[in-house]
Amino acid sequence: MNIALLGYGKEGKAAEKYFKSHFKDVSFDIFENFTLDEIANKDYSSYDIILRSPSVPPLTIFRKDLPNISENKAKFSSMTRYFFDHCPCPIIGVTATKGKGTTCSFIKSLLDAEGFDTYLVGNIGNPSIEALDNLTENSVVVYEMSSFQLWDMEKSPVVAVVGTIEPDHLNVHDGMEDYLNAKANIGRFQSPNDSMVYYKNNPDSIKIAEKSPAKKFPYPRDDVPEDILNSITIPGRHNRDNAVAALTAVSAFLNISWDEYLSGHKTKIKEGLKNFKGLPHRLEFLRELNGVKYYDDNFSTNPASTRVAIEAFPDDNLVMIVGGRDKTDNADLPEIYEILKSDNIKKIILLGESGHELAKRYADPRFIITESLQEAVKTAKQEAEKLSPSLVLMSPSAASFDMFKDVYDRGDQFKNLISTLS
Repeated sequence: MNIALLGYGKEGKAAEKYFKSHFKDVSFDIFENFTLDEIANKDYSSYDIILRSPSVPPLTIFRKDLPNISENKAKFSSMTRYFFDHCPCPIIGVTATKGKGTTCSFIKSLLDAEGFDTYLVGNIGNPSIEALDNLTENSVVVYEMSSFQLWDMEKSPVVAVVGTIEPDHLNVHDGMEDYLNAKANIGRFQSPNDSMVYYKNNPDSIKIAEKSPAKKFPYPRDDVPEDILNSITIPGRHNRDNAVAALTAVSAFLNISWDEYLSGHKTKIKEGLKNFKGLPHRLEFLRELNGVKYYDDNFSTNPASTRVAIEAFPDDNLVMIVGGRDKTDNADLPEIYEILKSDNIKKIILLGESGHELAKRYADPRFIITESLQEAVKTAKQEAEKLSPSLVLMSPSAASFDMFKDVYDRGDQFKNLISTLS
């Protein structure tokens, strides 16, 4: 078997390991550091399968005009497509612009409390192909699905969850409609017996849900008992919404009514909600020092996520750390600045490319420009201690690639710097 791997990140390496352990005669051509034109013009006739990583756009969509692609279309796949084709158990899929990882984690925690053999995979950082050998027909997979993973899907999960949708990744997608069309694959291939859970206050979430033939379950809801909501341990109204989305998805998966689920499973629901303490770099509480609380929200790479992070602390004096590589060629900087006008934001420490651009465009006395994360943390500490009690929130509203390997690297470096403060 000859396999072409387009991209060799975490998923590509996991795929190589999987195929080598399952097939005796397997060879790989691994492609890294390529342009789209380079791989679009390659001759794929000698391969049995061409697997793309999420970061690689599906060539069958973008370059249908090329004979070497159209003739080999059946060979083009992805790690996600391969997993869906070979998974022996039900899949609950979750997509959103932000919050999908938290919603997935709530779902897994709720299913764990019910006693299910549950696996959390996908965009959250666990390559799905690594779980295949452990799955049985009695397992349940919770799959966090980005637009990149959904782009060329032709199957949908039995329960789909669509959270709030905002413009994102438009530097890769061919505009907002292409982004929405990719997201819609999470429900497009469902059956009438499947379930679609969607955020009812977002027009694009509704639009995606309407493309599914499945039973529809809107959220948020106002009929969740307070004692259940009080079992949620992570801050923010958006996280309450994520938890309600998870409750709705589990109720649909169990195929019982909402009222029956809340009343008959209350103890397990409370256990499941309480056991989830939040994800790294998603509004993660780090420590309190000298009257200052420090929160890591480095997964915030767009204005929408920064907005909900700020809204989680309406009564705190905030010192923000903002900036990185903007994903819209700075088109969203006016939106970011509007969000930063919140009255409780007292100082804004600017970092990276978009941070410097914000300083150029807007004369704001709260702005302080820094040249490194270490300088930004030191400055934020000094300013926050003047306001004590206060809160330092790093929510960049931008990608990390201007100064860091990836968002995990940025978040880990921030956490390390905060841990060493004295």
